[in-house]
Amino acid sequence: MNGKVAKEDLDSRIFDTLNMILLIICTIVILVPLWNVIISSFSSGKALAEGGFIFWSPEFSLENYKAVFNDQGIWQAFFISVSKTTIGVVTHVFFCAMVGYGLSKKYIRGRKLYVAMGVITMFFSGGMIPTYLLIKSLGLLNSFWVYIIPALFSFYDVVILMNFFRNVPDSLEESAKIDGAGDWHIFLKIFIPLSMPAMATIALFNGVGQWNDFMTTKLYITDQSLYPLQMMLYEIIVQSQTQSMQNVGGSAVIETTTKGVQLATIVITTLPIVLIYPIVQRYFISGMMLGAVKE
Repeated sequence: MNGKVAKEDLDSRIFDTLNMILLIICTIVILVPLWNVIISSFSSGKALAEGGFIFWSPEFSLENYKAVFNDQGIWQAFFISVSKTTIGVVTHVFFCAMVGYGLSKKYIRGRKLYVAMGVITMFFSGGMIPTYLLIKSLGLLNSFWVYIIPALFSFYDVVILMNFFRNVPDSLEESAKIDGAGDWHIFLKIFIPLSMPAMATIALFNGVGQWNDFMTTKLYITDQSLYPLQMMLYEIIVQSQTQSMQNVGGSAVIETTTKGVQLATIVITTLPIVLIYPIVQRYFISGMMLGAVKE
């Protein structure tokens, strides 16, 4: 008996050691390229051209970031990105929560039909051209609301919230109705606070998608005052491919390179998500598990 316990203990230690080694390897594989991108974004054009460094640049420079922020419209673009991400996340989560709350009630008439219609939208779409014609007919071309209205609904998120709401005890809703609470009061005061893990998870996914999206701008926006940060930085990269800087003496001294500007844009666009993610990280796993498991 003792030999069997000792063998199981040895196997457990070996398994834990292998897991630790695998975790260290995965961490190194992820962190080293990330650190190299950050260091390279602060490197001069000469250092980037010579290359050969991984953890530390032989020549630091802020010229890559100056080239990005010298554009006069960069702050307007940053405001558009923050606005569309914030408004888009709040409206998307709230709208999906309302639909999920309604579909979580078995007594709703036509519930199975609505669910079937929603499932169909998860596998089929109208395509790019019909979608463009729809956006045009709605008058959303060159409008800020083209970032918000088409992104209001996602049935995948509705399914997560719907299954999460089903796990809320019926006794809470019944006791609230006995006290005279209506459906809106129950939804806002009971279900919304209890579903924060699931809603934070959906907000994270949708927020990352909204922040990184520039195809919506490419397809539906021609007014540069409505360009988000990602589209503005894309234009800066394109322009940087035809530009070079020279010193006063006239010799070709390249302060920035296309690669340097690209690396700086990667850091700029990634930083807000990196800062926000730790805030919602504690909700992430619980929200995914509780919203995805059905009794």
